Amino acid sequence: MWKVLRQADDEQPPETVVEEVKAAADEPAVSLHPTLSKREERLLEIKMAIHQGLLDKINLSLLDKLPPDQVKSEISALVPELLAVFDHPLNREERAVLVQDVMDELLGLGPIEPLLKDETITDILVNGCDIVFIERGGVLERVKTRFQNEKHLMRIIQKIVSAVGRRIDESSPFVDARLSDGSRVNAIVAPLALDGSLLSIRKFAKIPIDMQKLIDLGSVPSAMSQVLEAVVKSRRNVLISGGTGSGKTTMLNAMSSFIDERERIVTIEDSAELQLQQIHVARLETRPPNIEGRGEVSQRDLVKNALRMRPDRIIVGEVRAGEAFDMLQAMNTGHDGSMTTVHANSPRDALSRVEQMIGMSGIDITSKSSRAQIASAIHIVLQVARLSDGRRRVKSLSEITGMEGETITMQEIFRFRNTGVGEDGQILGHFEATGIRPKFLSVAAEYGIDLPSALFRPDTRID
Repeated sequence: MWKVLRQADDEQPPETVVEEVKAAADEPAVSLHPTLSKREERLLEIKMAIHQGLLDKINLSLLDKLPPDQVKSEISALVPELLAVFDHPLNREERAVLVQDVMDELLGLGPIEPLLKDETITDILVNGCDIVFIERGGVLERVKTRFQNEKHLMRIIQKIVSAVGRRIDESSPFVDARLSDGSRVNAIVAPLALDGSLLSIRKFAKIPIDMQKLIDLGSVPSAMSQVLEAVVKSRRNVLISGGTGSGKTTMLNAMSSFIDERERIVTIEDSAELQLQQIHVARLETRPPNIEGRGEVSQRDLVKNALRMRPDRIIVGEVRAGEAFDMLQAMNTGHDGSMTTVHANSPRDALSRVEQMIGMSGIDITSKSSRAQIASAIHIVLQVARLSDGRRRVKSLSEITGMEGETITMQEIFRFRNTGVGEDGQILGHFEATGIRPKFLSVAAEYGIDLPSALFRPDTRID
């Protein structure tokens, strides 16, 4: 058993590991987590001592090659021998949890691995080694998950970022990365993080959320989904606006499901998180500068390069700076049906932010010309929001109609009307049409799409 996992040049028996674990066990205990009971704290110390003993001796390169069941079986057989050095009897359940925790340390991301496996959790927020929050159902709550110390937390962060070819240290103390399942990761460490390293993980569903799921959740009414489908299939350019955690990327993924399989899509992201279901997708991701400050590839570089890749549509995960200008140019030069997201609190604010980003491109262009570019390039602005009860909803669907003087004109087609707060704290309200028929209906008709007039009847609640 032990021979499979031990180092190739290590002829010492597992007794050596037992001795090292015993040495760790004999060290004076220091209470690092006053919120834990003495038994929980002792279990944490045992787990880390066993893990460190295994880590020093096993051949890490073999772990990824062996079946997980075999690794778990061999570790399970070795753990009782290592546990013998501790004067701390464990029941069957605690022993099984301990083995799984050691497995998570070796093969996964340590203490947060169970949180990653819990499909009800959408966000994991680590504030130093002993404070962990999660978001479940839109509500934040603290959990008992702990890291042994700051060094342990840093090792997990390094494991995440190194897997995608990025780095984090004192010279580059923050980083965006992703997990193998596409979950988005942000980490920031000392000297910028004052009270311990900060780790934020935005999880994405293993089965991508489609438009029907959003309808079932009440985020989008079915009538509006028909309009969104017509928007995508008639190749209207879409800007999805919202705050942090409002569901912009989820909405972009859901809307992309309406794109024809025969079209070539190029996606551009800082950290790849889009989950498009089409086959013909070319995914591009930015690259940060190396330790010498060279080799950076920005979103703007990728947008320019994407134009040479014969795309039918370009999807930019989020515009933040000068790439907004190149994105608008792409929308205006034959790449209809492109989509992107932006951080903003309202449709009008979204257009103002895009205008500011054009100024960040370094191109000398007047405000009127910038607005004219926006008005001609973007057709639909979809505003999404996370309400105070934690639920995500579409707040508004607006259409850009052109320019009047130096002002971009816009008309709202659908909106969510808030009617109050229920006894359980849930936001009450309904979706309604404003009574304005969108101008893009004539374009949709050219694509053979006919939307019923009843969808746009004024002051009518829509489902």
